Amino acid sequence: MDFSTPYPFIIIASVVLIVSFLFGEISKRTSVPSVLLLIVLGVGLKLGMDSMGMASFDFLPTLKLLGTVGLIMIVLEAALELKLERSKLVPILLALGIALVGLLLSTWVTAEILHYFIDFEGGYCEQSKLMAWIYATPISILSSAIIIPSVVDLRNDKKEFHIYESTFSDILGIMLFYFLIGMVHIDGAESHGGGVSGFIFTTILTLVIAIVSSYLIVFIFQKITSSTKLFLLIAVLLLIYSVAKQQHLSSLLIILVFGLVIANMELFFAGPFKKWLDKKKAHEIYHGLHVITMETAFVVRTFFFVIFGVTIVFSTIASWSVIGISLVCLAVIYIIRYILLRATIGSDIVPQLYIAPRGLITILLYYDISQEVMYVSGFSSGILLFIIIGTSLIMTGSLIFNKKRANKAIKRVQSIGVAETKWKVPEVK
Repeated sequence: MDFSTPYPFIIIASVVLIVSFLFGEISKRTSVPSVLLLIVLGVGLKLGMDSMGMASFDFLPTLKLLGTVGLIMIVLEAALELKLERSKLVPILLALGIALVGLLLSTWVTAEILHYFIDFEGGYCEQSKLMAWIYATPISILSSAIIIPSVVDLRNDKKEFHIYESTFSDILGIMLFYFLIGMVHIDGAESHGGGVSGFIFTTILTLVIAIVSSYLIVFIFQKITSSTKLFLLIAVLLLIYSVAKQQHLSSLLIILVFGLVIANMELFFAGPFKKWLDKKKAHEIYHGLHVITMETAFVVRTFFFVIFGVTIVFSTIASWSVIGISLVCLAVIYIIRYILLRATIGSDIVPQLYIAPRGLITILLYYDISQEVMYVSGFSSGILLFIIIGTSLIMTGSLIFNKKRANKAIKRVQSIGVAETKWKVPEVK
């Protein structure tokens, strides 16, 4: 192919999207997550590029851009599905509690494991434990990018639990990560003005910005008559997210709050705010945004995981120390998850127990650990790769088992004959 023209790139991108759609259909029938198939596709493309002697590209900037936009779209897509009804208050709070406790426990235990096996001293000997926490946090965050498209065939209550839990895990994990980054002292100075008080202040400020901007966006966009306003709305959200991120705010929280406001407009625009809401136009915005978000998330997620597959270096796993540390971390993930689910949900915890993949957030946050400031040479990226692939394969196995179990139960019910009797009026003696 002549890569001096744009056509080969258009052909490759088009084929990848078509194959991604087919992977989605395969996933529905086999319960193998489409994301895992996309990573395999990326690995295949890498092998093809190597066999053709093509020069290697630096995909890292593209991966970061796709990951950030994909994260925004995925969280927005999930938020648009969340209906804040009284009947769902308990499931939402339960998922929030499990996500928070699971994140903190997993990060704590994983940090202890990493600190024991890896030298985090470097130039930060007084903060080696903090460094271990920073590296452990990405490993402890659930991937909504993998979970949400993979649980569509589960029972409604289980599907909703995974949507709530993975979304909360993403947001809380990112907040924890940047809180820890803010605690790092470099040459006696504190980065990002961190600390507990700074964290509380930025969280409250983020919530205020999120609520005010959500009301203003809904109010203003109701007045716009142009038929192309939905991508304008996406641009505004991306702008707010990026500016908030530059100011070290919990910008993903803004996306979540906006999604919740527009998905539950009658709840948020009650009382004195009711006069601000044009129900017909607002619902048009909601449905249009829902479609665009879903389509955009599909495209971005496709290219992110394919490019991630291209960038995988399997040689990083080829180490007994990497394999050993990764297996211990995997055991911790599922032991903690089992204890939490068993204590809160009860005995019906399959396949929820095994649906705990790591993915997009793990990759993005790992790349955000500054090479100059906090790079730890003893930590191998193979640990992340092993855990991402391992948790994805475990989830795949559990979903396939669950599908077979459900099909077996359906066949058993269908095999039971249903008798039929003719009803007669009883005789009165």
